[in-house]
Amino acid sequence: MNENSGENYRVTAGELRQFIERFETLEIEKRNIADQQKEVMAEAKGRGYDTKILRKLVVLRKRDLQDIAEEEAVLDMYKSALGM
Repeated sequence: MNENSGENYRVTAGELRQFIERFETLEIEKRNIADQQKEVMAEAKGRGYDTKILRKLVVLRKRDLQDIAEEEAVLDMYKSALGM
């Protein structure tokens, strides 16, 4: 083992605490955002929207239109083959 390898992994309590606290803060923010997303979907559901479909639309909006079109074409072909 290299004598200097220990120096490369020196841990200082202050720096370690900063990393942990930053990560914990992000975890709290992530929970808060998830709660806000649930509230939006609950509001949409209360207005009569199908939240399962809304979630699918959110996923689709992130994708390339060409990829979506190709997938839908294959899905239609498979459905037709099954008589659906």
